[in-house]
Amino acid sequence: MKAIVCNELGPIENLRLEEVDSPKVAKGEVLVEIKAAGVNYPDTLVVQGKYQIKPPTPYIPGVEASGLIAEVGEGVSHWKVGDRVIVTPLGGAFAEYCVVPSTQVQPMASNMSFEQAAGFTITYATSYYALKQRAKLQPGETVLVLGAAGGVGVTCIEIAKAMGATVIAAASSDEKLAFAKSVGADHLINYATESLKDRVKALTAGKGVDVVYDPVGGDLAQQALRSTGWEGRYLVIGFASGDIPAFPANLTLVKGSSVMGVWWGAWAGRDPQAAQQNHMELLAMVEEGRLTPLVTNTFALADTVDAFKRLVNRQAMGKVVITP
Repeated sequence: MKAIVCNELGPIENLRLEEVDSPKVAKGEVLVEIKAAGVNYPDTLVVQGKYQIKPPTPYIPGVEASGLIAEVGEGVSHWKVGDRVIVTPLGGAFAEYCVVPSTQVQPMASNMSFEQAAGFTITYATSYYALKQRAKLQPGETVLVLGAAGGVGVTCIEIAKAMGATVIAAASSDEKLAFAKSVGADHLINYATESLKDRVKALTAGKGVDVVYDPVGGDLAQQALRSTGWEGRYLVIGFASGDIPAFPANLTLVKGSSVMGVWWGAWAGRDPQAAQQNHMELLAMVEEGRLTPLVTNTFALADTVDAFKRLVNRQAMGKVVITP
């Protein structure tokens, strides 16, 4: 089968399309014919050796995909050949076939395309976990979303609106803000041309926001934390800017605010039942039309490096997907 192989951690240009042996199914596993695979910012960090997890090489990247079950292993009774599924392997999704434990297989919504399903799990699950379990978002609260046109930013806008919140989208260009507006943002801030803190103050009549959702980090982080109101919750999603911020502790003291880390994968491993419940609730929102997963860039398997560059250069709006 064809697969993208990382033979050595380093520049993303080192990734190669190679012919490799198809994986074999063991007990408790399923073989999935991959129809589409989602690309996430952490994927780009892993292959460069910049992530907290460093897999042994050679390895096949990719941690979320959709496809058809091609074979089931011994002991697997709840899945059958031909089922349309979403999978979250610990690598291996950027290939024509992938083997995963049956516990890492989820159903697709009936009205989902393979492309939508491939990019669904990581971004939507991260945002829902962040807003539901970490921030405990309530109807009527206000959420400030940084990097609002990116993969996780867009899902945060959609989910926050579905949960009854007011959303302030912040991004670095008018084009990105128009995209954020199209998925439901109520207010827009171009932080390349205006003060984030001052605009938030004006939009909230001086109250500040209840929740900050930050996948960007860098210079904006302190401004965003200062933009929270009393008992605000600041969600640390990631560091797309490349810079990890440091916060003055007195800011949390005077506002009674909280800075919360959000790592969906680690949480899902510790509480799989709650993660499964979240997934089913998200699928129900898709079925009901309350969420519409957006795929804005689709690349062939051979063009995986170009797909990665879209994320590394912060050019992506919405979800980037690879189709074998």
